[in-house]
Amino acid sequence: MQDKEGAALRSDARRNRERILEAAVTELTRCPTAPLSAIARKAGVGQGTFYRNFPNREALVLEIYRYEIQQVAEAAPRLLETREPLRALREWMDRLARFAMTKAGLADAIRTATGGPGGPSKPGHAPVAAAAGLLLRANEEAGTIRPGMTPDDFFLAIAGLWQIDPRSDWQPCAARLMDFVMDGLRAGAPGSLDAKDPL
Repeated sequence: MQDKEGAALRSDARRNRERILEAAVTELTRCPTAPLSAIARKAGVGQGTFYRNFPNREALVLEIYRYEIQQVAEAAPRLLETREPLRALREWMDRLARFAMTKAGLADAIRTATGGPGGPSKPGHAPVAAAAGLLLRANEEAGTIRPGMTPDDFFLAIAGLWQIDPRSDWQPCAARLMDFVMDGLRAGAPGSLDAKDPL
């Protein structure tokens, strides 16, 4: 019985943490200086619960960044389990675009959290690069994209994402850019692309 109670408490704590992170993304993207008390209220948790998870603003912002990177990275293998490689890549690109807009919206908060002397460093992008590599390899093996594309090539091709204003109606612009990049990736693929259904 104690094991079940402990598991339930851990599950509740995890849900509280995820609610805080989701609320923080919304509030800090809207206003980088949003009060932590407002984030706690939006998440539906008390101040004690909030500060047990995140003792200060810097810890919260860095955890948001790590959490978003993790979500993007973990989406790649999940998509490949349930979709054809080309569809998995395109849907993952949409997820990556949402991350890019979150990152852009939180840029001021991230700079504040990591800018002080001796402060924590910003988490790296290695997991996202690895996820891109996984999807590119799966598509190259399937013959659905041009051979030889690397994660570095891919991120150079989508660099325009970071020029989009996250406070604008960014989705149509990002979708056009992703479609353009997909067209480029498919050009020169060994498979018969003309016969494929459009994405």
